[in-house]
Amino acid sequence: MKRRRACPPIQTGSGSFAGFRFPPEVILLAVRWYLRFGLSYRDIEELLAERGIEVDHVTLYRWVQRFTPLIVEAARPCRQAVGDRSSMKPMSGGRDLEVRVPRC
Repeated sequence: MKRRRACPPIQTGSGSFAGFRFPPEVILLAVRWYLRFGLSYRDIEELLAERGIEVDHVTLYRWVQRFTPLIVEAARPCRQAVGDRSSMKPMSGGRDLEVRVPRC
């Protein structure tokens, strides 16, 4: 089974969330919904309203503009480098294959 490296959590106690009316968890949830599922701002507004959180779609737009780089930066260490595998096994079951091409 392939192991995934654990992503470090986004620091919600940092100054980037200071001065906002809503908790960082709500802001990050809304931004993740937008980025992951491709929902419109009004769709996310409705989803949050169903959960008792009244947010305007313009506020969601501002959150996405401000916090997307934060989420992208937090996800960066989780990306696997190209060719970074623990074992490279040949596809032929361990035997070298010889391919013969007829000449015309």
